[in-house]
Formats: sequence, C-alpha cells, structure tokens
Amino acid sequence: MTTALIYLVVMLLVAAVVFLLAAVVFGRGEELAPLPPGSSPTRLPAEDITGEDLQDVRFQLVLRGYKMSEVDWVMRRLGVELDELRTRVAELEQRERERESSPEGAQ
Repeated sequence: MTTALIYLVVMLLVAAVVFLLAAVVFGRGEELAPLPPGSSPTRLPAEDITGEDLQDVRFQLVLRGYKMSEVDWVMRRLGVELDELRTRVAELEQRERERESSPEGAQ
C-alpha cells in the first residue's frame, strides 16, 4: 500500500513538472483577438510603393503556406501601381514626342 502511494505521489510530481514546463514553453494559451473580416496585418503605403516597402512585406503563415488573401491584396496593389506608372510614362513620352515634332520644339 505504501509503495502504491509513493508511486502516486511521484506520478503527480512528474505530471506537475511536465505541466509547468509546457506552460513556460508554450505560454498560457492567450491569443490576440481575431482581425475583422477582410483586414490584414500586411502593410503597404497608400501610394508610391518602393522596393524597400516590398522587401519589408511579411505575410501570415497558414497551414499550407502564406495567407492567400494577403498575397492577392499585395499583388493587386502592385498591379495598380505599375499600371499608373506605365500610364504616366506613356503620357510623358507622348508629350515629349509632341514637343519635338511641333514647330516651336524645332527651334
């Protein structure tokens, strides 16, 4: 009977130590509140995205890779930025051609 009681006490002590160790390593299970639907912790400036901004982009990791909605959002933003830049370059090139071909530009 005494041996069984000693085994029980030792098992309880081992279980307590394992529990405390797991609590220290993994935390107390507290989680941040979930983000509202459609929002993302991924950040980009409102306009004029630079290469450094892209290097700083971090996506949430989910079970099978990056969170697809965040990647899609960044790609849409970059697509819009590229389209605006290309449009602006085309406008400036057109103005330059018009200026060069006009009689005033020839002088």
